[in-house]
Amino acid sequence: MTKLFLVRHGQSTWNAANRFSGWVDVPLNKKGRQEAFQAAHKLSSYQIDVGFTSLLVRAIETIAICLTECEQVCGGRSPVFKHDADDPNWKGWDNYEGDHSQEIPIFTSRDLDERYYGNLQGLNKTETVQKFGKDIVHQWRRSFVTRPPGGESLADTAARTIPFFGDRIMKHLRDGDNVLVSAHGNSLRSIIMYLDHLDEQEVANLELVTGIPIVYDINAEEKVTSKIILN
Repeated sequence: MTKLFLVRHGQSTWNAANRFSGWVDVPLNKKGRQEAFQAAHKLSSYQIDVGFTSLLVRAIETIAICLTECEQVCGGRSPVFKHDADDPNWKGWDNYEGDHSQEIPIFTSRDLDERYYGNLQGLNKTETVQKFGKDIVHQWRRSFVTRPPGGESLADTAARTIPFFGDRIMKHLRDGDNVLVSAHGNSLRSIIMYLDHLDEQEVANLELVTGIPIVYDINAEEKVTSKIILN
């Protein structure tokens, strides 16, 4: 039995400003960092072996805080970010394997990035509702298949997150590692849809709170046996 931990990043500067973020790389604000600290303490009774995060700084900040604020979570080991890079300026250190008895690898991937909101990115959500109408904006935000103008639907997001989960994250769970994933509202909604066998209507009503860890127990048959939300 291994554990999978999912956490939506803490509040970002654009969350607070009620703006569509998508792929715009905005950081956590003060409240978001506090939420990440609180998430770290909620995870303090568990131990993490491997981390995964998107390439966006708000998710990276969150997992860094989660794995450095409480020593119990890391068991005295240091987190080390791993980059899929071919840039020769890395001098090969992007492939550094390290000593897993002393370090926790954190893998970064664009497949875990937030849903791409296209032409909505940067817009104020309230003003967007006033311009286009509540129903159409709700469809853009919550429908499984409807794309916002120039952007991704949740189905498009799932088409990259779920294969990544199966290929990369599940491999570590099969190997007995406890895995922490720090990502975004929509990239995590698509993974949760897969784990919880939600239909399109159920996932449309799924709301993830920033900084609240979700804990899954995964058995040897790769099935979810229990789920806890660490409110």
